[in-house]
Order: sequence, then C-alpha cells, then structure tokens
Amino acid sequence: MGFNGKTILWFRRDLRLGNNRALIAAAGHGTVVPVFIREPGVEALGAAPKLRLEIALRALSCELRAAGSRLILRSGAPGNVLRALVKETGANAVMWNRRYDPVGADTDRMIKAALRHDGIEARSFAGTLLFEPWTVATGQGGPYRVYTPFWKAVRDRDVPAPVEAPDLIAPVKWPESEVIGDWALGKAMRRGAEVVAGHVEAGEAAALARLRHFVSERIGDYKAQRDFLDREATSGLSDALSLGEISAGQCWHAAHLAIQAGVAGAEHFLKELVWREFAWHLMWHFPRLAEENWRDDWNGFPWIEDAEDARYRAWCQGRTGVPLVDAAMREMYVTGKMHNRARMIAASYLTKHLRVHWRLGLKWFETCLVDWDAASNAMGWQWVAGCGPDAAPYFRIYNPDTQAEKFDPAESYRRKWLAEPFGARTETALSYFDAIPEGWGLSPEMGYPAPIMGVKAGREAALLAYESFKSQ
Repeated sequence: MGFNGKTILWFRRDLRLGNNRALIAAAGHGTVVPVFIREPGVEALGAAPKLRLEIALRALSCELRAAGSRLILRSGAPGNVLRALVKETGANAVMWNRRYDPVGADTDRMIKAALRHDGIEARSFAGTLLFEPWTVATGQGGPYRVYTPFWKAVRDRDVPAPVEAPDLIAPVKWPESEVIGDWALGKAMRRGAEVVAGHVEAGEAAALARLRHFVSERIGDYKAQRDFLDREATSGLSDALSLGEISAGQCWHAAHLAIQAGVAGAEHFLKELVWREFAWHLMWHFPRLAEENWRDDWNGFPWIEDAEDARYRAWCQGRTGVPLVDAAMREMYVTGKMHNRARMIAASYLTKHLRVHWRLGLKWFETCLVDWDAASNAMGWQWVAGCGPDAAPYFRIYNPDTQAEKFDPAESYRRKWLAEPFGARTETALSYFDAIPEGWGLSPEMGYPAPIMGVKAGREAALLAYESFKSQ
C-alpha cells in the first residue's frame, strides 16, 4: 500500500507498543489510529478482569499520548465499529494481532472477510503466543495432548526477537472517542475495586521493569523456590501477560539470555511459559475446553453442580475452615491474584474433598482473578480435577495440611491472609473484609469456622466416589 496509507490499529489483549507486530506493520503503512472496542466479549468479562482491563487501558492511553498518539475508545459490535471508523477516518487498512479463543477467532475471521469485501486491507499478525497453534504438530500431524512431548517439540524453536516500539504518525484529525470513566468497567467490583487496584501495577513500562527485576534477582532460584507460598520467588507477570502488556516472546528471550549466562533456574521459567502456550494450543484445537470434560469417560461423574450449595459458598468466601485453602481464596480477593501452588490446593479441595464441579470453580476464578486467562484457567481446573489433558490422576489429592507444612512452614502465608485464627492480625488479612461483598456479612470478630470437610475424611470420600463411578 505504501507509506501514505492510514491504518486503524485494533488493540485487544496486546496492550503494549513494543514487540507489537500489528502496530509495527501499521506504522510502516503510514498514519495510525489506535482503537479499543468495548465489544460483547469485554462486557462478558468477570468483575476483576474488567477492573484490571480498565486500569490497563488507562495506562496504554498514557503511553500512546507520550508517543504522540492517542487511544480511541468505541463500543459496539466490532465489525460495525471498524466499518464506521473506516468511513470517518478514510482509513484503507485495519490491522490487529490474532486471538485464539473460539469466539474471538470466529469473530476476527468474519470481520476480516467483511472488510476485504469492502475493499479494505485487513491483516492479522502473530502477537499473543510464542508459536501459532497450527504450526506445532505431532509426527502424525495432529495436536499434542500431553505437555512433555509438546515442550520437547518447541523448546529449541526460534522465537522472533523483540522489536522496539515504532514511531507513530498521528492523523491530522482524530475521530471522536468515548471516555473510559463512562465505561465504568470496575463497577462490578464495588468496594473491592479500591482494594484490588492498590495491588495492580499496570502498563508496559511496569511489566518490563518486573521482568528485568525477576531475571536479575529471582530467576536463578525460580525452580527451587517458586512453590513456597511465603517467598517472593515468581515473576509476578501473569496479569501483564494476560492483557499483553508484555509479550511471551519478550519473556522467552530474557530467559534465554539467562540460560546462556549459565543461570540454573531459567529453563524452568521457560517451561512455565510453554505450559501457558500448551493451554492455548489445546483451546485452539479443542475449543470446548472450558465447558466440557476433556476426557469423555468423566461424563456422568456425580459432581455437585449447585452454585447455592453451602460447601461451595464456604469455599468461595474463604471460610472452609481449612487454613491454607482459605488463605488462598482471601489472597485472591485482596490482590486479584493467587499463588500458583495455592491455586492447585484450593482447586483440589473444591473438586475432590468437596466434589464440586470444576466448572463452578472455573467460573469463580473467571470472576475474581485479574490475571484471568481463558485457556490456562480451563486447563488448570481440568488438570487438577483429573478429567483434563495431561491430567493428574484422580487419586492425586492435595492434602492442604501437608502442603502447608512443606510450603508455608512458618505460617507466614496463612498469617498474611487470615485474620480470625491468629491473634496478631495483619493489614493484608484485614483487607479481606474490606474487599468482599457487604452482603456476605463477615467480620474478623465472627471467629474461624471448623472445617466443613476434614482433610482425611474428604480424601476418603473422594476416592470412594471415584471407585464407585469407575465400577459402574
């Protein structure tokens, strides 16, 4: 098209200027009009992901203005919005980075076809994952179903080197934009929004700073320390990755530099990046991953599926009476995140000790996590429940008490997030009562509940249910 074109750059979950293939292509085409659309998929987000998105969009808007550009906000069906913007701006191209969830991918295909029918150049780019899902196949040509062979297939692949943010040419006249405050994306969080927002570091610059700190200070001990709940040993990049404030490729190359320097724990960090990649590989090839048991032989298992069940409500509220499980849930309400080891323990207690359907847990995390990622959330829940790809056997049931002894030996994590069982109440533990819905009617003076299901009794009941189901 040449350098005299005008391109609409459609941001989605790629909220950064650096290492953004679609933005680089748009800048090479000429004038760039960046836009974010509040489409139905945005409206369908859970409360915490919506809040995090609003904070991210504010950060991106500031970063674009610093680059001499701005972010245009519009609401509606994306095809209609983009066509309207094409007419308003005289743009002759629309560009974006690809999505891989089933709804997003189908929407993008239809929009691309419609724009091209109108004579508009429509181009999509690889920008969210390390590898396009259709480029990784087994020797038989099918998708991988087990992580370890997937890792071996991709670990030596080339990943394009990160590129700097391009210079942006602004249009002579900007189209009208909606106001982010009017969207009120964080409204559903109610009083919890202020608590969670205080723990969010949004934007590309913050994400890159966290990556640099992690690689320089923590990555060497990552493999040995990452499971300890009382230590700051992880990258803290999950929410930035979920919104594309930093790319997986940037993390990949930073880890490879550490490997070349002989840093011991760096390869394990790469494996975790590829675990995320594997989840999206599966969701691309098996788009019902978040809705149906991966393994058909689990259909008919007698899960509790009633969202009003008292045991499920107690788990949601962080009031199971099992300290490590409750601490994990409360960390999520205060920060919007949960340590990965704690996620596995909390998910195992729900699906095995309480035998509540993994889909209820998945939906609750989808509501409460600022780092919610559709594929990782789905695969993680199915993996823990025992019905998913690369699944842990059903009889592998996390014991919260022994896990606490091993990964929180000084009770630091539990004391940080639980107020009632401990005399010295931490600020973080008390913040839980400021973050949760007032309708729950909870206060630290209520006392700590007895376990709704004992660790030993819950394990025995889970195994009995499993054996009974398999014998039918």
